[in-house]
Amino acid sequence: MINLVLLGAPGAGKGTQAKRLAEYYSIPHISTGDIFRRNLSEGTPLGKRAQSYMSEGRLVPDDITEAMVDDRLQQADTHNGFILDGFPRNVHQADALAGMLAERQLSLTAVIYIDVPHDILVERLVGRRVCSTCGTTFHVIFDPPAVEGVCEVCGGTLVQRPDDQPETVETRLNVYMEETAPLIDFYRERGLLVKIDGTEPVDVVTQNIIIRLGAEHD
Repeated sequence: MINLVLLGAPGAGKGTQAKRLAEYYSIPHISTGDIFRRNLSEGTPLGKRAQSYMSEGRLVPDDITEAMVDDRLQQADTHNGFILDGFPRNVHQADALAGMLAERQLSLTAVIYIDVPHDILVERLVGRRVCSTCGTTFHVIFDPPAVEGVCEVCGGTLVQRPDDQPETVETRLNVYMEETAPLIDFYRERGLLVKIDGTEPVDVVTQNIIIRLGAEHD
């Protein structure tokens, strides 16, 4: 069994690495964004509680997010492990996660911190383009489409998401530093943090994570 948390700022590549690691270890990639969307679309009691806050433009309280994650971790596909992407977002949620796992006599294997300098994060996020039809992601510098503004998969129009605008990117990174970055010290103090250089090519980052996990947990 391998239970992982992925940490890193927006643009660090958490989602990409989570999907790769989930395939490698044959365990589910649990994204809090996916959990929220499922609860909202299915109209679950937790989804309705979250919607009441979101419709008023307020942040969803930690206890609702924690309950959604707890519910997801009880599903059968997590019995051999999991990869959490987007949770915990703060120390309160980290304490809650430790409690959830302790109730099941489980613990985290490691917390993978994908480290990328601020200027590179901004470059990655501002240059990202997403297909408005199929959702495929490109980058104007690192992964440009053959025809500018046109998706190579479905021919749809590539757009820049509102949260990838320069001003919004800086705000997102500031929020991360204030709320989520303290988790780095939290998990380092508990001997769980595995720091990975996120500026390497995607394949190299994946291999480095696998090697570090093998070296530290054999």
